[in-house]
Formats: sequence, structure tokens, C-alpha cells
Amino acid sequence: MALLRSLYLTILATVSVVLSDSLPSSFPHAYPGKPTGDYSPVWQQYFKVTSPLPNITFSLPQGYAGNIDVQRTGHPNNTLFFWALEKTPGSLTASKSSDPWGIWLNGGPGSSSMVGFFLENGPIRIASDGAISQNKDSWDKAADYFWIDSPVGTGFSTADAAGYIADEDQMAADFMGFLANLVKVFPTLATRPLHLTGESYAGVYIPYIMKAYFSMAKPPVKIAKIAIGDGSIAEDEVFELLPTVSILETFPQLIGYDPEVYNYFKEQEHLCGFDVNLTYPQNGIIPTIGFTNARDRDVPFLQKTKYAKRGLVSEISERYAQLEASDRHSIGRQREKRDLSLRANGTLDPWYGCALLPEFIDYALNYSAPWNITGEDFNVYDITDPFGSPSLSPAYLNDPRVVAALHAPTSKSWAQSFEFVFGDLENDPSPVPMNFLTEFATNATAHNISVILYSGNDDALIAHRGTEVTIQNTTFGGIQGFTRKPSTPWNDDSGKPAGIVHQERGWTYVLFNNTGHLIPAKTPAAALTFVREFVFGNNPTGSVVKTPSGQAMVVGGENAALVGDVVPGANGIVYNVGTATSTFVYPAETIAAWNTFIRGSTAAKNAPKPNDSTDTNTNDAFRTTPNSLILAGLMSLAGLWLL
Repeated sequence: MALLRSLYLTILATVSVVLSDSLPSSFPHAYPGKPTGDYSPVWQQYFKVTSPLPNITFSLPQGYAGNIDVQRTGHPNNTLFFWALEKTPGSLTASKSSDPWGIWLNGGPGSSSMVGFFLENGPIRIASDGAISQNKDSWDKAADYFWIDSPVGTGFSTADAAGYIADEDQMAADFMGFLANLVKVFPTLATRPLHLTGESYAGVYIPYIMKAYFSMAKPPVKIAKIAIGDGSIAEDEVFELLPTVSILETFPQLIGYDPEVYNYFKEQEHLCGFDVNLTYPQNGIIPTIGFTNARDRDVPFLQKTKYAKRGLVSEISERYAQLEASDRHSIGRQREKRDLSLRANGTLDPWYGCALLPEFIDYALNYSAPWNITGEDFNVYDITDPFGSPSLSPAYLNDPRVVAALHAPTSKSWAQSFEFVFGDLENDPSPVPMNFLTEFATNATAHNISVILYSGNDDALIAHRGTEVTIQNTTFGGIQGFTRKPSTPWNDDSGKPAGIVHQERGWTYVLFNNTGHLIPAKTPAAALTFVREFVFGNNPTGSVVKTPSGQAMVVGGENAALVGDVVPGANGIVYNVGTATSTFVYPAETIAAWNTFIRGSTAAKNAPKPNDSTDTNTNDAFRTTPNSLILAGLMSLAGLWLL
């Protein structure tokens, strides 16, 4: 399963022996009024956010925040930090409630969930210049919501120098210990249905948390659903490298709409074994995807090693961040300038090997407009946007007024990302969740827990193709993968097309249009609709059901224009010219020629099956029936049942 998870070999040689006494220690702060004794509802008043937050000019829901012990023996300073918001006044502290509640986890590993709170799905938005605005599509509108910094040491969570997690099993045990104490403070949470949500590396956290949950005779909470966005569930090869051609088909601007370059990458995909054929249902287990390293050069960036995690995802981001920070005049010398056209010759490129993601990025930066004409760096988080992933300045959260209002620790400063998640280990030693995903799925079915996986169509970091491969390689409800190809459109509340949804046997897959890795940051309205309708609700759109006659059908229909492996991305790519922002679009003739070429190239692969239900309106692929009409239509069909 190895691939690029330990990329800086020379650096690793010097840092792998870091001693625990050189690691940071932190501990929660005891604010006035802290109760004595075990956690109980008495602590609600202590955690209640009563002081105003600076520069907030709009009202916020009632909040509760602070650090709670994870119950790890010998480590009393190991805590997780939470910030909770009520959906309605008193909804979190009510003595009786059966309403659902939610938890949000950012990934990393080591990314604070305050990033999600302030940049994605919380009620406060902080821009890169520090400007504060209100997010009217925050997820506390759907349920009582908790943003939690996990693992210990991340964000405002604390740990002593010898208390960092050794692996994901310990992370999960800590999380369960935290939840056991949390429900002592808010007792109704023990029985209210919990919806556990997160993104990116939370695709590792959440399956391991569920693994711990399933092993407990009496877990502290009642988990009803999990939802993972752009999750790193599978091997790095699957979610980082395998989707390369799918990304190029979505955004052919990356190769200048050049068929010869496309054919080159198609050949490299085949030689690397990345051309996985998905069938519905999947016909047999998809073999483990291997990786062939470059052989013509010794570059740490492309070294193959046996790893423990944090692979290409972190390295790609770090690499191009370094390029961005360097002298613009020297950037061209640091990038690999290699013309790939007319080089498809049946052999694997010795310069890149199977590292196809950095290969197409290097190609775009050197040969494809607008990246090659402006000096812009490539944004793996959102292909259409050159500005990179939003970054949360530490200034606001380290303001003493904010620290005090949130009952946060004073023994450490808040940081967006924490370096020592695994203590003196550079990387995560745990197996990827894909290794036990079918067992996880079996347990989820037995416990009536629904699974939701969602992706942004513009994400190059963890592209949706990898998520689809993961689903089709997992057995749930007694069948491997989905039995029908996802092709049902859904809309946000305004009626705007939002993407594709598909649901079978307790599993849901959602693909978002026009957004990348941080979905709620760019399409907040669609994200809130998704959370309300599919995470906390039971909207049947995209569900495979059986009619009374036993025939399978899909609620909301299946659109022929969406049956292919790719949903075309936007034609325009945002770029900068000096201080001005513009959008680059290739000539209409170039796009038309490409469309003719790609239709011929992919027609056989994407041909609808004879039993596929199709929508003839291909001019508006995402036009769909309003949710209320779908619900009414479903209710009128007596005898339907979900597969």
C-alpha cells in the first residue's frame, strides 16, 4: 500500500529520533467558576459563552466552549476542545430531547476544526484580510452542532509531551472518552441521534471512531449517520493518483485541450494500472493499486517508501506553497519543464513514473493557459481558483478576549495545523480505513447507521473518482458497490443545480458542482441544503427503490447526460493579472474540437446500459424535480421500499 507517505527522506533521517521531552506540553486553563468533581450538568454554566466576541456585529446562537478530558490514564492534561452552538434557544440544555445533533471534524492530520467553523460551515466568516462577516448558511441551522479539535494537541486541544496519540486506534479511544464526559455535561446527547461529519483526513478519523464505537458494549452516544467529504479513506494511490485522467477530462484546460497530451496520460494511466473499470454492481474486488516510482532521477519528492500517512496530500500542498513563497524569477527553474505531446510510445515515463498528479500539475504550470502566462501556482484544492486553500490567520483566535470567551487554554497558542499529532512519529502508522471498510459497512448496516460520502467536482487533491472507486470496492447490504451508476440531479433551496446524488442500502454518494475540497466554503447554500436534506433529513432523491411489480427505479430519475464518469467543469479559470482578477476561457472552436474528440474517446465506456432510465433533456442536465414534488411522488407510489 506504499506511496509517497514519507517524501522528505533526508529530513526524516534527522527528525525520526525526536525525543518526547522536546515535544510541546499544554493543559486546560481553570477559569473562575470552574466546578469541582466529575463532569455533570453543573458544568453547563461554566462552558457557556457569555462574553461578547470582538468585532462580531451580528447575533450568534447560544454557544458553549471549553476543554473536556479524554479519560486517558496517566494523562490528565489530555483534552479535546469543543465549541457548540444551539439550533434554537435552550435546545442543547433541555432536560428532554430526541432531536439529532452533529459533530464536525477537520482533517490534516492536525487541522483544527476552528478552520471549519470560521472558513466553512460556522456562522462567522473570517477573510484572509481579517474582515469578519456572517455566514447565513451555517450548519447550526440544521441541528445543535459541535466543532471539535481532535486529536489531542490539535488547535485548542491539549496534551502533555508524552501524551500524543500513537495511532488512530488511540485517537478513537480518546474521542470516545471525550464523548463519555461530554454527555455528562449535556445528558440528552447520550440518547439523541448523533450525526458525525467531517472532511479530508476525517476520512481516516471517522472510520476509526466507528471501529471503536462498534467494539463497545455500551457506547456513550447513539450514532445515526456519518458523512465524510472529500475523504482520504483509501490508499494514496486511489485518491491521489488514480483519478488523474478523470481530472483531465473534467478540466481539459489543464492540458490546453490537446488530444495528443490526453492520449499520453491515458497511456500512462494504463501502464500504471490506474484505468479501473467501474461496473454497477461491481464485478469482483478491485485489486490493490500499485505504484511505480521515477527511475531516471533521485528526487525526494517522488521517492517511494513504506509509509505511515501524510503522503502526497501534504507534500503537494507544501511543495507549491514553497514555490509561491520563492522568487518568481526562479520558479521556472524549479518546475519540471517537459513537453509531453507526441510521446505516447507504450512505455512509462522514467522521469515521473506513476506520479501522474504532480506530472500534470507541472505540465499545466509550464504549457497550459492561464497557469503558464501569469506565474500563478496550481491550486489542488480548487482547480478553477488560483488563490489556494483559504487560510485562517491565528490572530483572531489568539486574541486574549476570544481565548477567555471560549474558555480556551492559555498554555498554548492556537494554530491552524499541529505538527506533532503522532508525537515523535513523523507520520500516521495506522492502516488506511479501506482495509476494514467492508467490515465497517457490515457493522453500520447491523446498527442501522447510514453512510454518506460526498465530493467536490473541482477538487484535485482528493478527486471524486477515488471516492467512487472506494464505494464500488466496498460490500454493503450484501452487494458490492452501487447497483446503478449515480446520475440523479439535485438542487439547492433556490432551485440552482447542485450536483448528483445516489442512495442505496444505507449508503449515499453526493457530488457537488462548481466547488472543490472545501465544499461549504465555496457553495455554502448547497452545502446547507445537503446537510438538512440528506444528512439530518431523509430526502429520497437518488434512492433506488422497487415498485410493487419488483422493478427497480430511481427516485428523481436518471439523467443520460450525467451517466458518464465525468461531469464537465466550468470553462472559465480564474487568474490574476497584476492586482486584477480575470477569467480565462479558451476559444469556442478549441472547446468544440475537444468535445468532438472526447465524445469519441469515451463513448463506448460511458454508453448507457439497456435498462438505464434516461432523461432526454441533455441541454439542462441538472434540471430536476423540486424536492417537495419528489417526496409527494414517492408517497403516492404505495408499496415502494428502499434497497
